[in-house]
Amino acid sequence: MTGTLDFDADRLRPSRDTLLWAGLLVNTELVLTFAYLLLADVTITEWRYLVFPFVWINVAVWAFVRTTPTAGSDRARYLGVAIAVGYFLLLAYVGGLVKPGLVAHSHAGGTVGHNHATGWQVSWLPPGWGPAVTYIGSFVQLTLMPYKLVGYVALAYLVYDTVLDTAGSAVSGVLGLVSCVSCTWPVIATLAAGVTGSGTAVAAAASEWSYTLGTVAFLLTVGLLRWRPSFGGRL
Repeated sequence: MTGTLDFDADRLRPSRDTLLWAGLLVNTELVLTFAYLLLADVTITEWRYLVFPFVWINVAVWAFVRTTPTAGSDRARYLGVAIAVGYFLLLAYVGGLVKPGLVAHSHAGGTVGHNHATGWQVSWLPPGWGPAVTYIGSFVQLTLMPYKLVGYVALAYLVYDTVLDTAGSAVSGVLGLVSCVSCTWPVIATLAAGVTGSGTAVAAAASEWSYTLGTVAFLLTVGLLRWRPSFGGRL
């Protein structure tokens, strides 16, 4: 395949207003973090873990602000919504936001203790990680951490925009999305982190660096979905 690599640099260049709002957002996050460290009885051994959630949230907010999906037809809009919702649910499942409930777990061969707590619970984790809302029910379990929830919604929103932008017809939109490596990157990265067996040096390394690798994968995915390089005018 021949062609030239084209991209619109203006789509990635922040405006003055964007920089001002970004500064306000970062300052707010710093205040919340220092307030949490002062009030909570915690010891921080890896400061990078305090930064990762804000990287996700800030980049996600930037993606929302800089993306304005435009549908050429109602059919393309419905297709985009369907694919984006499916993509979000896939990320939510693979990323641990949604898991089978106690009934499904017991049917799969697991054990459920009689004193297993069910219902809603709020965990006051460091900003970005928390406040984490968890729910344990018979059919579904939820672990809603702010940074993951916002990040996955942003990815789904960018996938929706990608479908609308590439869909000269509904069929071409589907084919363009299937061939989009950036759309499947975080799913593959998350699955790869889980296939290494426990108790091995590789598993230990993967566990230690999983948040770093996950953040890098998230940034690359947002960049590719937002940039969408093309060859010879084709995605």
